[in-house]
Amino acid sequence: MNGLLEQLRAGLPAEALTTDPDVIASYAHDMASFCDAGTPAVVVLPRTVEQVQHVMRTATALRVPVVPQGARTGLSGAANACDDCIVLSLVKMDRILEISPVDRIAVVEPGVINAVLSRAVNEHGLYYPPDPSSWEMCTIGGNIGTASGGLCCVKYGVTAEYVLGLEVVLADGRLLTTGRRTAKGVAGYDLTRLFVGSEGSLGIVVKAVLALKPRPPQQLVLAAEFPSAATACEAICRIMERGHTPSLLELMDRTTVHAVNRMANMGLPDTTEALLLAAFDTPDPSADLAAVAELCTTAGATEVVPAEDAAESEMLLQARRMSLTALETVKSATMIDDVCVPRSKLGAMLEGTAAVAEKYDLTIGVCAHAGDGNTHPVVCFDHTDADESRRARESFDEIMALGLELGGTITGEHGVGVLKKEWLARELGEVSVELHRGIKQAFDPLGLLNPGKVF
Repeated sequence: MNGLLEQLRAGLPAEALTTDPDVIASYAHDMASFCDAGTPAVVVLPRTVEQVQHVMRTATALRVPVVPQGARTGLSGAANACDDCIVLSLVKMDRILEISPVDRIAVVEPGVINAVLSRAVNEHGLYYPPDPSSWEMCTIGGNIGTASGGLCCVKYGVTAEYVLGLEVVLADGRLLTTGRRTAKGVAGYDLTRLFVGSEGSLGIVVKAVLALKPRPPQQLVLAAEFPSAATACEAICRIMERGHTPSLLELMDRTTVHAVNRMANMGLPDTTEALLLAAFDTPDPSADLAAVAELCTTAGATEVVPAEDAAESEMLLQARRMSLTALETVKSATMIDDVCVPRSKLGAMLEGTAAVAEKYDLTIGVCAHAGDGNTHPVVCFDHTDADESRRARESFDEIMALGLELGGTITGEHGVGVLKKEWLARELGEVSVELHRGIKQAFDPLGLLNPGKVF
């Protein structure tokens, strides 16, 4: 321990290190349930690339594991510490280095908050689309590490589609540059995409070149009430089948709507079994909303209410953004699943999840990025009740199994971390897991980067 601290201090300012037990404890884990976390030896908060390189060289020399972290808003335990590790928090590397309206790129450090970047590029008439529900807190580095998505994925895609290039500090301290800042480029293997979603297991992202889009017109939102999840999913299928491209298509089930109302008095309809939110940011969003309203009515919607202005639209979006937080108030703990299925199987996924809730006698609310089939079943349980905690874990696993049966994936945007390690092999298969481990070995031969995660 003393040798580690001595070597770290040789290349770091005093304020970059902390060994205070209470502070260290606060960096031990992210927001996931049922994920073990160890006690770090030290927390390091670097401000420069050179400082990150010094940390990795020290870690390699002393064979000390390193756990990279962003804002710790993750939901899979990917940022959880292991015993005697160096926690490497990148939150102090929070500069927006460049915004280029001509090249339509932003160059940022990993600690930049998603919402801060979004507002900054908006001032230049540009738009950074990925917007996770935690966008006011989560960092770009964390978004890259987990390949995060957001509410606008149905039209604009996920984080991976906006990362053009990276600077990455490798396990031995070398600095790797990947990708480009040009609109096109196919030189060599796509190492940039390899790091996106790697959860800090291959290297430490210290700079990112991000693609931007022109800022779209202000979107308008429509809310549609349905008497069942099945009729809501039928409407979603019809919307996509007819070729509509909403900027947002989100679903909240009855449990979620009630939780949001209890927490924030939003005035959402308590009588609905499913609430669908659709938005368009086209030149004439009213016309698009009218067409979608007709499809919703035909599918069985009991009421369809288009927002009249941007303020009303934003209120509806706030209700969706606070869904996960609201469900956390139902019981003392939650497990947030992240199963993505083909859109055509969305109804079966919701019906199956309801059956799981009944089987285990649990409250399970579902909110979903319905436009891309990414569901977030939230298992609510009392963590002080051993039997209820057991049922919660079993129901969580059964929901993941259901997703795979329907041709889906165990995670659409939250990542694997600790929580879903056992399920990754089931989804990928033996050959794929072997190749994944070979890639890990090539980048991190000593196994120091975020050990115990993903595999």
